[in-house]
Amino acid sequence: MQKIDYQLLGETLYQQTLPNGLTVSLLPKADYHKTYAVLTTNYGSIDDLFIPLGQSDYVQMPAGIAHFLEHKMFDKKDGDIFEAFSRQGASANAFTSFTRTSYLFSATNQIKTNLLTLLDFVQQPYFTAASVAKEKGIIGQEIEMYEDDPNWRLFFGIIGNLYPKHPIHHDIAGTVESIAQITPAQLYSAYQTFYQPSNMNLFVIGHFDPETIMTAVSANQQRKTFSEPTIIHRQFPEEDASGHDIIPYRVTELPVQRGKSIVGIKGLTAVSQDRAGLKYRTALNLLFDMLFGDSSRNYLRLYDQGIVDDTFGYELDMERTFHFATFSGDTDHPQQLSDAVIKLLENAADNPDLNEKRLALVKKEAIGSALQSLNSLEYIANSYSGNHFETASLFDLVPIISEITLADIQSALHRFVRHEAFSVFHIEAQSAGDD
Repeated sequence: MQKIDYQLLGETLYQQTLPNGLTVSLLPKADYHKTYAVLTTNYGSIDDLFIPLGQSDYVQMPAGIAHFLEHKMFDKKDGDIFEAFSRQGASANAFTSFTRTSYLFSATNQIKTNLLTLLDFVQQPYFTAASVAKEKGIIGQEIEMYEDDPNWRLFFGIIGNLYPKHPIHHDIAGTVESIAQITPAQLYSAYQTFYQPSNMNLFVIGHFDPETIMTAVSANQQRKTFSEPTIIHRQFPEEDASGHDIIPYRVTELPVQRGKSIVGIKGLTAVSQDRAGLKYRTALNLLFDMLFGDSSRNYLRLYDQGIVDDTFGYELDMERTFHFATFSGDTDHPQQLSDAVIKLLENAADNPDLNEKRLALVKKEAIGSALQSLNSLEYIANSYSGNHFETASLFDLVPIISEITLADIQSALHRFVRHEAFSVFHIEAQSAGDD
């Protein structure tokens, strides 16, 4: 078992890759009463075109199958696994994102028992035609609920503009039509391909002895039989590095009190999955804080002009095969908001808010936020489990923030903010009498 000391943060991480390929990371925190565990597979909603285990040709799966599989994993022949966790004093959950599926629990006692329950239920699929048919109705209602959410429509509207070919533009849950096609055989095929231990990681954080937990996990895995680890072949549409496939603008009307505007920027260059990639992501986040943070002159000016309000926000999503940034808010004048955001970004190189003094301020705030986040077991576990920077993690974030210079900010700006990478999506209030 490898021991990694992060002296700056006062944290010690224990890590081991088991013979079956499962990576186990343990972060004991003696001052906490709760323990939080996350078992993650590197499989999300975008992975719908792949070569199934034991086959030689690519197979297109229905949109939403990763999310559907996550739901079905909790159904067992002997009943619902949630009940088992509840009897053991644990709270369990799961989620699917674009690139991963995670199963988790939190508890203050019976940690070893709950951990083995987590491993056993995720590593023992059970699907029947009847249970799959029933789940289609449940998830169908979930999909319809999100379709009525204006913010959800806004988010996927801009993704559809930025990535009209990439499967990221599909709702994570799929559509009512796509999930209707899902069969138990397809679920087993996706499970066997992506739920290999070598494609998964277990992260446990909280009050426990690392030697005891690692021994228990190792023994649990040794008792099970798995197929030999295989390379997973996924396929994605080729992205146009010139941005020609981006849809520049779309608008829709919905029954909302106020309109909504979102500006998206598509990353047109590949990001390395290492420390340099994490540094690039961090530089972009600092750039956006410098330009649009609550204390920036840009934000205060736009706020005073009534162009933005407290609903305005920005976010950077960076995962394998894609990265993009969004800037959005509620507004009575969607075009005015998007025009102002684009103008600021395209002229950012000469913006007075990009200076050494302001960089020092946002770096200080970012370091404070990062250190505060490390008090949350859930944040650490979910961030570490979903981290796709293979040679760096959230424990490297504070030193990376500290070393970023204004030149790094300008470099990230010129690399990412390009005129051809922009897109806009608006939601306008329906006119009186519209259906």
